Amino acid sequence: MHYLYSFPVLFSFASVVSASNATVDLSWYAPPSTKVSDLKSVINGTDTWGFVFNSSKTPAGLPYSTYNWCNMPHVRCSEYPNVDPSYKLQYVHVIHRHHKRTPYAANTFPRESYAWDCSDEGLYYHAAPFTGSNANSSASTYWSVFTSSSNPLAPQGFNGTCQFPQLTSGGLDDSHQHGKDVFGVYHDLLGFLPSKYDSRKMQFRVTNNVITSQVASNLIPGMFPSLKGDSIPLMIQPNSIDSLEPAYTCSSASSLFSSYGAGSTNANWTAHLTASSNLVKALDAISGISPSATAWHQSYDHYFDNLSARLCHSKPLPCNSTTGTCVTQAQANQVFRLGEYEYNYLYRSAGPQTLEYARRSYGIWIAELANRLRAAQNGSDPIIYRHDVAHDGSIARLLALLQIQEMVWPGMGSEIIFELYEQRHQWFVRILWGGRVLRSSSPMLGDQVDMVPLNSLLAYFDGLVGRGAVLVPGLCAQS
Repeated sequence: MHYLYSFPVLFSFASVVSASNATVDLSWYAPPSTKVSDLKSVINGTDTWGFVFNSSKTPAGLPYSTYNWCNMPHVRCSEYPNVDPSYKLQYVHVIHRHHKRTPYAANTFPRESYAWDCSDEGLYYHAAPFTGSNANSSASTYWSVFTSSSNPLAPQGFNGTCQFPQLTSGGLDDSHQHGKDVFGVYHDLLGFLPSKYDSRKMQFRVTNNVITSQVASNLIPGMFPSLKGDSIPLMIQPNSIDSLEPAYTCSSASSLFSSYGAGSTNANWTAHLTASSNLVKALDAISGISPSATAWHQSYDHYFDNLSARLCHSKPLPCNSTTGTCVTQAQANQVFRLGEYEYNYLYRSAGPQTLEYARRSYGIWIAELANRLRAAQNGSDPIIYRHDVAHDGSIARLLALLQIQEMVWPGMGSEIIFELYEQRHQWFVRILWGGRVLRSSSPMLGDQVDMVPLNSLLAYFDGLVGRGAVLVPGLCAQS
């Protein structure tokens, strides 16, 4: 079942005619109903549907493809879905969410009952001149967090030696292994990547949030061990126009999101908040969060991040030091189910506005990808491999644009890969999600996005955002 755009703030169309006079179907197609989108299952359930929230290592006996919030599945040799050898791999573009970290400071309680220590790693921040004498060389300086006995103010949230957020040592290990696994596929298995890093053939990109650079600094030596300690450029756009995070301003996208999502009075959104109001009251009593703290009560984002970060790092669930009451595993499980439900709703099941929101707020990155694929096809770009380290919002928007069948909250390390192949002068794209072929609801992409003609994918992208993202500024300016 598909729907034509009918919302007054939307750029209303369901299909366009491409340059080749072929009709391009740009409709939103409803995803199938799943446990994640079933509010009754979310409210009345007890477990997390087999999803893992307490370790980077998926328990023995469960398939590698199991959803693991702490360390999501990605490509690796043992599970890689091989392609008919008549297809020649020509270009690879990886985008994945950063790996596990401490919570954001905004997601910590006013006073946490224990400290969080990060003294087993260093956050390096330094600048080095490319020209000048050796006397101007720089030192490799890193931050060492401390609190002073002379400072009468206690930090909000966790005490200790961490920044909030920062990649933990476990997150750095996961980043390194992610790099090893990607290299194991595209070098060891497929012979596509060179054995040594070559800046003429590959690029790595990050956002202006430093946690993505922390990931890249460990992922790259995972791919190329000889680079340990070397200087490697990370591509980054100015913060005000960064398309990867995304950070560029799109007023109409923000307005659209606020009309149906977190913070809205839309009945479809508030239904789960109303149904779980007793849970929030219990959590507030333990955490010390005021019932008037609006941000904590518009969605489960804050509680989800706080509780999942603890469990991913084998830390206990929080307790109230005054009453002795603690968050139970059952309560944490319900928070996780509700968070998964929210992302499913916000980026897929809420309706056509999810596709519209994604094309406006992530359309520039999509246009950049389309241009990369074109350049690889016509041989005008020597880069054969690009790797972007991004955020859950980046991955969620991209999955919305691809109309994934089962939308979940993209966990730590969530990965999407675009592979471009050539066969007898014909070009095809395969998209992998979590190491497996992505399944889409859009007939333009196919049930499985496996060897879709490149021209079909480009026509879909161009129809949504315009070639070179020419539609995006106008869409973002709409009232």
